[in-house]
Amino acid sequence: MKLTSLAIVCLSAATLYAETSTARLNDTDIALTEIMGAPDGGIPHELMEKAQCIVIVPGLKKGAFIFGGKYGRGYIMCRNAGHWSAPAGVTVEGGSFGFQIGGEETDAVMLVMNKSGEAKLLQSKFTLGGDASVAAGPVGRTSSAETDLQMRAEILTWSRARGVFAGISLQGATLRPDKESNNEMYRTHKSNQQIVMGRTAAPAGASALEAHLAKYSAHRE
Repeated sequence: MKLTSLAIVCLSAATLYAETSTARLNDTDIALTEIMGAPDGGIPHELMEKAQCIVIVPGLKKGAFIFGGKYGRGYIMCRNAGHWSAPAGVTVEGGSFGFQIGGEETDAVMLVMNKSGEAKLLQSKFTLGGDASVAAGPVGRTSSAETDLQMRAEILTWSRARGVFAGISLQGATLRPDKESNNEMYRTHKSNQQIVMGRTAAPAGASALEAHLAKYSAHRE
């Protein structure tokens, strides 16, 4: 007997939520290193240096959108006292996420460029373009081609599908804290603000992600 469309969608959603936080942290690290390791692309280093927070959501799937509006799960990390914070879980829903460039599965990256954007990001519900200004981010080793809009935006966004990486607007997408992921990682009920703004120790599974983020966002002479 063939699975019905509803059963397939339910299976996709169940698979999405069955993934452990350790596996998702690894996927997040892979997405970051592959994007930043592109020989002639990636996120400009000076934007990584200036960013107050980063949001990475690896492997967003179309099927998950149909069931309950959930696209995917990822992590927020923010600068705190000169260092990157421990990761806090986030779920994402709505928005196109660059599926228009032909991908069944898409990685999304967002850079929050100032403290105002960070405060909005850490709310219980945050909508890109509604709660904060958002623009497609530039691609390449330098950001000299940035427009005035990009310079004014609180959040710059990119997506990657089928190996194609591009600055693309994620306007309308809504981010919420992933309480389930946070509980799994920290074995306690902590809000995203408590994790990001406090002195929470990152889980062991985040060590590679922390090291690579520090590398790609370090000041370059």
